[in-house]
Amino acid sequence: MHYILESKQAIPTDALTWARWFEANREARIVKQETLPNGLFVSTVFLGLNHRFGPGPPLLFETMVFPKEGEYDELATDRYSTWVEAEEGHAKMVHKWRRRKARAKS
Repeated sequence: MHYILESKQAIPTDALTWARWFEANREARIVKQETLPNGLFVSTVFLGLNHRFGPGPPLLFETMVFPKEGEYDELATDRYSTWVEAEEGHAKMVHKWRRRKARAKS
């Protein structure tokens, strides 16, 4: 199922409406992104597509940790159902990874 955001609330919609909204609302899809002191990049975004493969509430938001901004070999991922859960999950991921050393460059 497809979703768009209205006031940070996920609203079910059809595929065409989702695609148009998704393209036009790049900034609105970002919950939070930050580079940690160790260089790791943590990004939490609204996906707009349900990433739950089984029963339960839809997983529509995702936090990923990357070696650095622009390098997309993810180190960790977690998903959430709501904007509030995504904000909380982002903070937890930042706390978890803040003190870890960045990967050595090849």
